[in-house]
Amino acid sequence: MTGTTHRIDIDESRPLIQQPEVGHNRWHEDIRPVIHARSGDRVTMQTRDAFDGQVTRQSTLDEIAKIDLGPVHPLTGPVAIDGAEEGDLLEVRVVDIVPASFGYTVQVPGFGFLADHFPDPHLVRWTIADGFAESGDLPGVRIPYLAHPGVIGLAPGRALRERIAKREASLVARGGFAMPPDPVGAVPGDPLIAGHALRTIPPREVAGNIDIKQLNPGTSIYIPVSAPGGLFSVGDVHFAQGDSETCGTAIEMRSESTFEFHLHKGAAASKGIRSFYLARTGTDAVPYRSSPGRFVAIPGMPITADDENHGGDATLAAKNALLGMIEYIVREHGYTRQQAYAICSVAVDLKVSELVDVPNFIVTAFLPLEIFV
Repeated sequence: MTGTTHRIDIDESRPLIQQPEVGHNRWHEDIRPVIHARSGDRVTMQTRDAFDGQVTRQSTLDEIAKIDLGPVHPLTGPVAIDGAEEGDLLEVRVVDIVPASFGYTVQVPGFGFLADHFPDPHLVRWTIADGFAESGDLPGVRIPYLAHPGVIGLAPGRALRERIAKREASLVARGGFAMPPDPVGAVPGDPLIAGHALRTIPPREVAGNIDIKQLNPGTSIYIPVSAPGGLFSVGDVHFAQGDSETCGTAIEMRSESTFEFHLHKGAAASKGIRSFYLARTGTDAVPYRSSPGRFVAIPGMPITADDENHGGDATLAAKNALLGMIEYIVREHGYTRQQAYAICSVAVDLKVSELVDVPNFIVTAFLPLEIFV
């Protein structure tokens, strides 16, 4: 590595809204970059937790129930990459993620894959040390380091941003769910930006809230550039997460994360790359393993509790797999249902086992038994 290393530091004692010069919580091409870097450079970025300091070791369940979702997600950046323009492909390599000593997993009423089954707030406070996370709220569980950014991406260019906003508005008009631009709580607060900027909740073509746990140090994400400079930002870093992050949160934490940038001029346009992808190809890559060494796996099929078959409904299959895994953890390990739901969100992987054996697709929940100590 021959480039320059830059830093972006934050003041952890202040929320993002009091320090907008180092971050933002919306996506827009006119948000000014914090720093400029070149292809080959590294940037070390301190990041805030997903709820921007609203959850602490002293938080109560009443406070969890009243969490303000407006500040989600506080991002550090943007970083402008000199010479990046529409049609380029930006490779962002995750070099290192240094975790904070405190993390948390919360269940917020109305939020999460099984929100209709878990209406009450819940909190797990994690102590992070020596490569593991442990909690007095989940005695007997030790989660190993598998840190990754939850939100990572580039700003969309104006044309792409307007196209995304239009398609999400259309979804809402058809009765679906999406969060349209909302200036309330937006950083930056400039009305010309806040009233049009995209929310950070979903992933999109230029990445965003992807929550892919395999994006750990040594892995690269490749993102097509659509705004001048690319405008890279990151936040919502997780210490660990099960595939699907089922209760809506992983082990959330602050971090100090380092990224290396490589700009591939014209590659997105010439190769027809329209959306992001991940790759880990270096000599430090871990051997491929499709499942943990020791595990319990619970399959789910698209059949309701009253024995009605919903052929081809992978969402229902996933819910049944997850509910079955929660029942197993409660039955075999003695945790409460909410504790079991939290365990699923930080350690259980939901894998699509098959989508061809109609009418019953199968989604399987994998629980690694190594987490129990």
